[in-house]
Amino acid sequence: MKEDILEKGAILQRDKENYGVAPHIPGGFMDVTTFRNIIDAAEKYHAAAIKMTSGQRLAVIGLKEEDLDAFWQESKCQIGYAIGLCVRMVKFCPGTTYCRYGKQDAMTVGYELDKQHHGRPLSAKFKIGVAGCEYACNAPVFKEVGLIGFPDGWRVTAGGTCGAKPRMGDTLAESLNSQDAIELVGRVVQFVEKGNFKPKVRLGRIIDDMGVEAFRKAIGV
Repeated sequence: MKEDILEKGAILQRDKENYGVAPHIPGGFMDVTTFRNIIDAAEKYHAAAIKMTSGQRLAVIGLKEEDLDAFWQESKCQIGYAIGLCVRMVKFCPGTTYCRYGKQDAMTVGYELDKQHHGRPLSAKFKIGVAGCEYACNAPVFKEVGLIGFPDGWRVTAGGTCGAKPRMGDTLAESLNSQDAIELVGRVVQFVEKGNFKPKVRLGRIIDDMGVEAFRKAIGV
C-alpha cells in the first residue's frame, strides 16, 4: 500500500492513490506571482482541489505520485512541512504591519522564526504561533510555543496543543523585546531537539511530566 512521501511533503489521500501537498507560504503571505505559479502548476497536473488550510497554507489535493517532482519544480515553491516530526509551522498574524489592533510586529518576528525553525527535525510535531495583540486570533497559547504582543512587549508561552486533549501553554516570560522573545523560542526548540524524548511525545506532556518550574530551569528562564 502506498504511504506518505515525507521528502516530497506529500500526504496520501483517502483514495490511497493520489497525494496532497502544501507549498510553504510563511504566515500565509505571498505575492501574486507565487499564487499564480501554484495555481498554474495545480491546473497543469490536474489537481482535484486547492484548499486554504488552518496552517496558513494552500493545500493542493489530488496529485499523482509521478507528477510530484514536476509540480514542485513548476510551482517554484519550497515544501511546506505539513507532516513528519519537525517544526511544522510558524503561524503569524499581520501585527502592526496591517492590523489596526496590532501592538507588536508579528510579521517580522514570525518571518524570522520561520526562517530559523520551519522544517527543523524534532522528536514530535511542533508548532509556533505569533499574535501581534492580546486578541490572539491565531491561538498561540495552543501551540508548542506561543508569542502574544502587548504594548510593553511579548508574552511567551510553551506547551500548548489542540486536538483530542487540548492544553494551554504555560507562561514563560512577559514584556520581552522581539530579539529576546526570538532567542527564548530558540532555547525551547533546542531543549526538545537535544532532549532524549520518546518519538511523538508533545512538549505539553513533557512539561507536565517534569513540572513547569523544572522546565523553566532547564531552558534558563
